[in-house]
Order: sequence, then C-alpha cells, then structure tokens
Amino acid sequence: MLQHHIRVATDARRVTSRRDFLRTIGAGAAAGGTLSLTDRLCLAAPELRRRGKACILLWMAGGPSQFETFSPKPGHSNGGETKAISTKVPGIQVSANLPELAGVMDELAIIRSMTSKEGSHPRASFYMHHGYLPMGGVKFPTLGSNVAHQIGDAANELPSYVRIGDRSQNAGNGGFLGVDYDPLVLSNPTKPPENAKPYSSKDRYQRRLALLSGFERDFGAVQGADVVADHKKLVAAASEMILSPKMEAFDIEREPQSVRDAYGEGQFAAGCLLARRLIEAGVTFIEVGLGGWDTHQDNFAKVAENCGKIDRPAAALIRDLKSRGMLDDTLVIWTGEFGRTPKINPRGGRDHYPRAFNSMLAGGGVRGGQVIGQTDAAGADVTERPVGVKDLFQTVYTSLGIDPSIENQSLIGRPIKLVDEGSPVTELL
Repeated sequence: MLQHHIRVATDARRVTSRRDFLRTIGAGAAAGGTLSLTDRLCLAAPELRRRGKACILLWMAGGPSQFETFSPKPGHSNGGETKAISTKVPGIQVSANLPELAGVMDELAIIRSMTSKEGSHPRASFYMHHGYLPMGGVKFPTLGSNVAHQIGDAANELPSYVRIGDRSQNAGNGGFLGVDYDPLVLSNPTKPPENAKPYSSKDRYQRRLALLSGFERDFGAVQGADVVADHKKLVAAASEMILSPKMEAFDIEREPQSVRDAYGEGQFAAGCLLARRLIEAGVTFIEVGLGGWDTHQDNFAKVAENCGKIDRPAAALIRDLKSRGMLDDTLVIWTGEFGRTPKINPRGGRDHYPRAFNSMLAGGGVRGGQVIGQTDAAGADVTERPVGVKDLFQTVYTSLGIDPSIENQSLIGRPIKLVDEGSPVTELL
C-alpha cells in the first residue's frame, strides 16, 4: 500500500506528521495514477479542509425515548399520551414535543430503525461514540478524534475537536491517536475556555514559556521523554490558541441579539450557537451534550422538558447553517446511546431499549425530508431497513468524505480501521 511505503519513508526522514506526508508525496503519488480509494481520499484531505467539511454531534446522554421524539406511535397503548404532529414534509410526523424541528423536516433524515444489543449506559455510550465496543488493551479514538485526525486543519490555531456541555459516560478522547486529538472540553458555552487569557503581556508570557521549556527538559531527563513530549504538545497548542485572535469565536455575546434570540435560552441553546461560530472559525468536530434523558420514571414530563431545551436551538442551528451556505458541508447528528422500552413501567417511565430506537441526521450531503426504516405498530421491533451502529458510523464518515476503511495503528502496531464492519446507508447520501 502507498500509505505503508510513505509511512516508512517519512519515518526514516523523521517527517511523521500527516501534513508533512501529504506535502511531501502528494503531487508525485497522484501523478503516478496508481492510488487506491483510500490513498485518494487521504490526498483529498486538504481539499476537504479547504471546503470546510465539519460535523456537529448533538449528544443526548441517557437515551432519549424514541416515542416522544422522532418515532411517535399515536393510537397505540405503547405510545402513551404523546401526540404526533405533521411536519413540513407531507406524510412525516414527529412528536408534538418537537414543533420547531417539524418545521425544518425537509432538511432532516430520521432513522427509525436504529438497532443495537447494548443496553447499559457505559457500553452503549462508548459504542455510539467510537463505533467499537470497549476492548482491553486498545485505546480506541472517539468519533470526533478520528474526524479531526482525518480532515482537521492542523494549521488552525483553534483545536479541531471541541466538546461542549453535559458530560457523557465513555465519550472518549484521542485514544491511540494521542493528545493532539483529545477534545477541548467546555462545561459552560457562555464563558470562554478556562485559563484561556494570558495574565501578562505577550512578551512576558513567551519568556515564561522559555523558562517552562527548561523545566521540562530537566524533568524529562528524570521522568521520561514521553511524558514531557505530551505535556509540551498541550502547552504549545494551548499557547497558540490563547494568543490567537480566533479566540473571539468562543464569545457568543458578539452575535447580534436577533441571532441569539433565534436559538433561545439555556445552556444547550448557547452550545448550538457556539458550535456554529466554531465551525465558522475552522473547528472540524463539535459535540454539544444534553443529559437527563434516562427517564425510568415520569417519562412524559421529563422528555417534554428536554425536548423544550433542544427543539428550538437544534432547528435554529440548521436554519442558521443553511442561511450561511454552511449546511451542505456540515453534518449534524442527533442521537443518544439507545432508546426506551415500548411498555410504560408502573412509575410512568420507560427503561433502556437498544433493540429499536431513532437518530436524526441533517446537512453534510444527507438527503433531507425522509424517514429511513420503521418498527412494528407496537414499536418493539425493527421491521424495515435495520441500521446498526457500525452502519451509522460508515454513513457519517462517508458523508464527510472520509474512507471508513482507513486503518490507523494502535500503540502496539495493530491496524485498526475507522469502522471494521457495516456499510453506509446509501439512501441517505
């Protein structure tokens, strides 16, 4: 494989970064006319960056009920008290909890046939963030890290991967790709990253960096160069970021009041607006989280409350991206780790149910205005077009112009594909 030969060659010359690799061999390899699909996609990465391919994951931690969101079952006892409403697309209905998203249904593709076997929060969350189940000895990179690794802009002063809002179990990090691809985590989207402003002049700050470099050198001689190398990377990246004028992207108060009003109130709304600003500033992957979907009791009131937090901001995000000409190159994913049981339990709740649940995609070349798959009348089983987690990952990578079969190497040299099974949902693309 070309990639293998190049990796060997560049390692020998101590030119090991992906950017150096592409710069060094790109023109010559392309001229050879012997590239595989994987190689062509790798070489296309700069073009994808130039085009601003990006992804926003709206992560619903806890497992939202499919019945109260995108797969209502009015008229069936399992549907409970949830009403369905018509959307902008004739023939497609969603829960009455989502009137704003119903208004942009022509941009949305709902998958009502998501299916998995993972019903525990930690394993299911890991699976939906990585495309793999936890495996001892292998530190899998999370989806955002892989996307940042493949098409993130290494020249951008801002990180390629930002995670905003409620924390999720097992959401992951850069894994064996290293700290370069860990997310920058923001718990509060209305405030800039903590410690993101130098407390002294630029010159004085840089003198302090030089002093720190000396400490690191001495420490590394005792404790190990690898520890110091990771620390130096983090300090360098953080320094580049906080000295950059692009840091203004983190300040959503710079937006006109009319735009902020369109997104609505609350932390999730602020996170969605910040996500759009960061995409404009060149960030490649952003996760905006909202917890509270684990509705074992009082399901209907709790889901309605959560839908009230996400409906307007998510719809505004899609409209905003569309109006700025950014939606075609920005894939928006709405999902949680699994769904909820069709039967309503004695506490008025729904329990964990991975067998049949829903996800939603928009933008990024995904054809909106459609529903993929369906369940039976009771909502218990997928009866048409089952979509597994690996199928979803195949679809996401393909939508972003990334070959899902690309192999990275784990820390012990084991080749790991971005996705090892499944196939893209071609109806979506």
